[in-house]
Amino acid sequence: MFVSRYFGGAIAALAGLAVTAQADTWDMPTPYPDATFHTVNIHQFAKDVSEATDGALEIKVHSAGSLFKHPEISKAVRSGQVPAGEFFLSLLANDNPAFAADGLPFLATSYEDAERLWAAQKDVIEGLLDAQGMMALYAVPWPPQGLYTTKEVNSVADLAGLKFRTNNATLEEFANLAGAAPTQIEVPDIPQAFSTGRVEAMITSPSTGANSKAWDFLTHYTDIQAWIPKNIVVVNKRAFRRLDEATQTAILDAAAAAETRGWEMSKAETSAKVAILKENGITVVEPSDELMTGLRAIGDTMLENWKAKAGADGEALLSAYAE
Repeated sequence: MFVSRYFGGAIAALAGLAVTAQADTWDMPTPYPDATFHTVNIHQFAKDVSEATDGALEIKVHSAGSLFKHPEISKAVRSGQVPAGEFFLSLLANDNPAFAADGLPFLATSYEDAERLWAAQKDVIEGLLDAQGMMALYAVPWPPQGLYTTKEVNSVADLAGLKFRTNNATLEEFANLAGAAPTQIEVPDIPQAFSTGRVEAMITSPSTGANSKAWDFLTHYTDIQAWIPKNIVVVNKRAFRRLDEATQTAILDAAAAAETRGWEMSKAETSAKVAILKENGITVVEPSDELMTGLRAIGDTMLENWKAKAGADGEALLSAYAE
């Protein structure tokens, strides 16, 4: 009887060790602070995966560029340094112009258009990521992008010479076409960059403006609704394939829920964050006709430049978007 109990207890202990050994933790770098709605959504995604797998897979979110800086995240996932990560989709524009389609000024300025653009863009993006050893899990848009400045802006000429914050090739091209001086600044560094005079203008979402407490270092927000860019969450293909089928399904189900939830969060975020900007003393203005005419001319130029670089992928994407 004693021997039977002893071996029974030993077997149970070994089974417990086996379960522990099978448990896995994924480090997941993200570029934005925890208060940003994208990061809030990712924390929920990680929680959903943990619950669906009974803790067999835990995703540890490293926010605000704390594990890898924003431009390094896609490379870290691609090389297998981390199994998953989030980044701004347009950051891969140098790899292929199709990654930057959602950053083309005034191509898609409503959520309805942004959804159609993502549907047109998705197959191309998934194929490009696959070639890099990655797989898309989900994508979530930012609110429509507005113009933040330290002074009133009524025309493109008012942007000439201003130090303009950029964080990708699309914004750099925009700044150059506007006659501004592009300066590379990541989101966590925005307040200091403005406060020290390194930048004087930027185009970004109401979310980033409110979360950065833009009222501490600038005065005007012009609601130009320039474009609706996306963040994308990706996984390393090899890491994903090493998982059992049930865990893979749990990740994909959680990702689908995160995409649906994230789009709704983005829509709610737009009006809420613009209201916060107003409440804290930012002058929120509708753009003048003169400004919009000049900005749309820049958008037309950027679209033509993009078409020339994007080739067949770009043509297919725009054709699908137009349907």
